[in-house]
Parts: sequence; structure tokens; C-alpha cells
Amino acid sequence: MTSGTTDFTVLIPARMASSRLPNKPLADIAGLPMVVRVAQRAAQSGALRTVVATDDVRIQQACANHGIESILTQPHHANGSDRLAEACALLELSGNDVVVNVQGDEPLIDPLLIAAVAALLHQHPSASMGTAAHPISTLADYTNPNIVKVVLDAHHMAQYFSRAPIPHARDLAGTAWWDGRAAQSHTNIAALTGFAPLRHIGLYSYRAGFLRQFPQLAPAPTEALEALEQLRTLWHGHRIAVHVTATAPGPGVDTPEDLERVRALLA
Repeated sequence: MTSGTTDFTVLIPARMASSRLPNKPLADIAGLPMVVRVAQRAAQSGALRTVVATDDVRIQQACANHGIESILTQPHHANGSDRLAEACALLELSGNDVVVNVQGDEPLIDPLLIAAVAALLHQHPSASMGTAAHPISTLADYTNPNIVKVVLDAHHMAQYFSRAPIPHARDLAGTAWWDGRAAQSHTNIAALTGFAPLRHIGLYSYRAGFLRQFPQLAPAPTEALEALEQLRTLWHGHRIAVHVTATAPGPGVDTPEDLERVRALLA
């Protein structure tokens, strides 16, 4: 992906502070620090540049040891979006440059998915952001508040994100099937409703100008209720294009158990 219509930069925010897994970016996975493994996967997407944005010189040194570009950002950002906005300024990206935010704890991220999310902003000039989703198959996932759902319009633009089961299956709610979900949690929901809800995948592309603007936007009331930062974008009238992939992404790393699972997969 080298033409001007598909150029993009991958930014990987990485910080050492993690309550559940201390020093997570430097955790060894099959002989490499996790942040390095993420960057190597991301570089396979066809990105012009893959840059780790960090607040810690130890992460920067690990990147340098493996030929990964990195920049040092301020240590006290309130969230990842603020760190990415600073990174855009440090890299002197122009307003229409496309940036893909790849989380530093996704060592199994699919490079093709990164490329697809980047391409959304070239395909949809009216969108300020792009992201991804995949079909939900079971009632357990559909009703799980830890799994974020997204509803799209006819043009694959996000209408809303929620932790609630959306769109709401009105004719199923309150039925014996619904109330017995603990025993039937693996029932195929699409077979019953004729519609597969979508699970949001936390991979984002941005126009650099919008990313620099985002921290200045007032938080949305829905954002606070749902604890979903992307709702601020919709609240202020910006559009989010969504790429729907058939399969779920590989597992990320949030806990020591997650780390051992990924180590076993890559062993």
C-alpha cells in the first residue's frame, strides 16, 4: 500500500502503568518485548511508518534495540487519545494524514485488519474516524456488558455504540429463551432472529487533524454513561466508518492469564 490514496501511519501508545500486569509493554513473548512484537505485526500492514508513542525511556530503549521507531510523549496524559494527539504534533502530520491507533497489548493483531481500517478513511471522505466490528453469534456475547456492540446505517457508518444488547430483540426479550440464557448462552442468535448483531473491535483510524481536535471536544453525556470514548465523536456530529470482518481478532493481553495464553499460542 504505497500510493497516496492509501498512505497511513500506525501509532502505538505504550505506557508502563498497568494495575493488572506491571511493565506490560516489556513482557516477554516468544523472545521479544510485547510492544516490539505489536510493532512488527503492525508494520506488515503496509503502513508508511509504524511509531511507538511512549512516556517511558525503557520502552523507547527496547524499541531502539529492535529497530522500531518511537517518540517520547508527556507522562501525564488523561487518556490514549491525548497521547496520540501529541504524537501527531511531534511527527508533524498534516490534517488529512491517516493515522491508525493500534493498542500496545495486541500482539496477535491482524495486519490486514489494520490496512482495512486505514482504507476506510480513503473510501469515506465524510468520516473523521474508522473502526471495525464482527458478527456476534451467541446470546452470551450479545448480553455481555463487557462486549461493546455497534449498530450501522446503510453506508456502514456507526449509528451508536453500547454495552447494552443493540439492536434490541423486542420479540425475544422476556421469552423463556431469553430468560434461560445461562443454560442456552451458546445458542446462535442469528439463527433465531435472522440478524447478527455486531461486536465492536477497538481498532481506530483517524484523520490527524480530527485527532488533534478530539481532546478539545466536550465529553458527551452518553460517553460518561456507557464509558465509551468514541461516543464523543458521534455526539459532536462526526462520522465513524466501520469495516465488518467475518472473524474475531486474536486475544489481547490485559492480565497475567492473557499473557500466558498468548505465549502458548506463539510458542
